Amino acid sequence: MGCGSCGTSKDGAPSGCQSHGNCSSGGCNRMNVHDWLANLPFSDPESNCRIVEISFNNGSRKDYFKNTTLHYYGKGEMVAVEGVNGFDVGMINLTGELVRLQLKKNNIDEKSPEIKKVLRSATEQDIQKMIETKAKEANMLIRSRAIARYLRLELKMAEVEIQADAKKATFFYIADDRVDFRELIKLYAAEFKVKVEMRQIGARQEAGKVGGIGSCGRELCCSTWLTDFKSVNTNAARYQNLSINQTKLSGQCGRLKCCLNYELDTYMDALQFFPNDADMLELAKGRAFLIKKDIFKNLMWYTMSDSNKHYPLTLETVKRIKAQNKQGIRPEELETAEIVTSKPKEVEPEYADLVGQISLKSLEKTTRKRRDKERSQHQSGPQIQGNQNQNQGNPKGSQEQFGTNQPNTREPQKGPQQNAGPNKGPQNPGNSNNRRNQGNRPNNNGPRNQQGPKQDPGK
Repeated sequence: MGCGSCGTSKDGAPSGCQSHGNCSSGGCNRMNVHDWLANLPFSDPESNCRIVEISFNNGSRKDYFKNTTLHYYGKGEMVAVEGVNGFDVGMINLTGELVRLQLKKNNIDEKSPEIKKVLRSATEQDIQKMIETKAKEANMLIRSRAIARYLRLELKMAEVEIQADAKKATFFYIADDRVDFRELIKLYAAEFKVKVEMRQIGARQEAGKVGGIGSCGRELCCSTWLTDFKSVNTNAARYQNLSINQTKLSGQCGRLKCCLNYELDTYMDALQFFPNDADMLELAKGRAFLIKKDIFKNLMWYTMSDSNKHYPLTLETVKRIKAQNKQGIRPEELETAEIVTSKPKEVEPEYADLVGQISLKSLEKTTRKRRDKERSQHQSGPQIQGNQNQNQGNPKGSQEQFGTNQPNTREPQKGPQQNAGPNKGPQNPGNSNNRRNQGNRPNNNGPRNQQGPKQDPGK
């Protein structure tokens, strides 16, 4: 809740409308009410209602005061009113004929002498005094809870409201049973030096004072516009075909949600056309039992005792079968109603790869490597086995045979020896093995083999 001028600055800090509590639109008041009769002309201005509705503590409490002055107070104006042994400051919330309707709703006589009066418009000193007094409420609430815990009283202190002139304090508490707080009042009066008033409230009123966001995503009704609380029971959920789930049906106050009563009258009007004694239907092949009512489509769903199939029946069909059962006639089968939905049937589209095949490349790499390795082992297995058989037949040439097969499984060595000359190719590692084998044999040529090829002395 907020007026249009309450915004946020560029740095993210709330700027506000800078009205200092005097909001002209009334949008900053969480219990704001729109006066839809404000511009309605009256033939007799003297018959206008002289009672005004004033909200205190940012809308958490409202009260009615009589305007005995000649000044006309508009909505959102701060005024000083009569208090207990002093004055209090509040905001004009409602004026005109709507106040007369509220008085009639709350059974308050407009001419009652017990209604207090509006003193004057609030001055700057009154507003400053109110701001200083309201700043003490948080510490007073903490201290009051500590004192109540010290006395071991079964109550919960919800809120403390101090009068603008700091002469009276109202303590709102929650208790399941009656509480003897006579000793508590004495301690409060000695501690805070004010006149103490104890007022008991319920869990719904506490939720309205605390505020919050409901499951619908909006602010709580009790903290925005709902002022009178009606009893809510589980029958309201049953009439609306809601599942009896305590966690879903309960609000932040721990009680059943007030919104269960909002559409209850509409459901009750619609259920008048449904037959009441149609929980069971007699058929030739057995009995059909009622499982649910579709109020929006005017259908009643039944099931047979020997199957789990559900049969939707119209109200006329159910009434006709009940009339036949009273005459002792049992129909052969149920005339089910055709369910027509306005929602078009969704056709499952064929698979289309629009963004490309999604795969895990790391797993694909591992799978590809494993597959290539198995294929290479499968292909090289018989060849190696044949070479082994040949080596077994020729044990003397086993080393040379192994040297000749080695280049098939090893890469050629890289180095300057590969580019030594145009007539020389890459050396075979198998030949190097043969040279090592030949080095072990006795060399009869001597140093001639080490220095190079033999030259002809005649040249």
